[in-house]
Amino acid sequence: MDLDAYSTAHRAQWDRLAELGRERRLSGAQSDELIGLYQSGATQLSAIKSTAGSTIPGDRLSVALSRARLRFTGAGANVVSQVPRFFVLQLPAALYRLRWLTLCVAAVTVVVAVLYAVWITGDPRVLANLGSDAQLQQLVNSDFVDYYSANPAASFTGQVWTNNAWIAAQCVAFGILGLYVPYIVLSNAQNIGTSAAVMFAYGKGDVFFLYIAPHGMLELTAIFVAAAAGLRIFWSWIAPGGRTRGQALAADSRALATVAIGLVFVLLVSGVIEGFVTPAPWPWPVKIGIGFAALCAFLTYMLVLGRRAARAGETGDIGEFEAGSTRIYAS
Repeated sequence: MDLDAYSTAHRAQWDRLAELGRERRLSGAQSDELIGLYQSGATQLSAIKSTAGSTIPGDRLSVALSRARLRFTGAGANVVSQVPRFFVLQLPAALYRLRWLTLCVAAVTVVVAVLYAVWITGDPRVLANLGSDAQLQQLVNSDFVDYYSANPAASFTGQVWTNNAWIAAQCVAFGILGLYVPYIVLSNAQNIGTSAAVMFAYGKGDVFFLYIAPHGMLELTAIFVAAAAGLRIFWSWIAPGGRTRGQALAADSRALATVAIGLVFVLLVSGVIEGFVTPAPWPWPVKIGIGFAALCAFLTYMLVLGRRAARAGETGDIGEFEAGSTRIYAS
């Protein structure tokens, strides 16, 4: 091989490869061009090394290829440096995408819970099937309230946090099965309706709401969001739109895995409220106010910050490639 003649023949391609590799942003056409130049450049570098070994033109081409490869394969990123983007853009955008489905899950839960409560309180035979009068009296007069203070606040917080986080993770992970999320939603609604019915039947309806409200507003909202995420994953498989089922499922699963991670922190907050605020000997307006403030903060994060992130083009997909501030936009 005449290395000088070979280099002269391909110099324009190599210069263009190096030029595109230095660009901060690429259009779709430029991204396609870069990939094509990379493929041909890799073949040419192999030819140079197999015939001439290590040479200055070959080394320069190798550097240009390395820079180009980082543009479409990505560079290893410091996890800590990605944390602000996760909480400011990815998580709120992923939550915002679920806003209407979350509302539907919440509405279904309320309707089913009310129907169960009305059915049980309206038929003494159904109420009697839940336990003897002595057992129900024990539940109403002591067990329901004592549940929140039977264990030290810190250990109780950890218990409810891990339990609720596990339920939320299951909703997202098993959403593709289709039936698991409706089962969780209906079971949760049934439990709420049954507990409310027993408390109201024995004249303790106010106690039910006073002890559920401080932590329940945020906790139940987080579970609704998790259920919505699971249903969204299932629907992406049923109706993928213009994508293949595999593409739709992979993209939505990555984006909604963001939700599962974020809900761990949300449920930690609700767990702290349940462990430290709900059983505290404080005025009820204060305790309910704390729970309401936590809910408002979460909804603001989900709807206001999430709307801004979504309008900025954020999808919540944690698999998106980004190296520093440089992205590839492919057609």
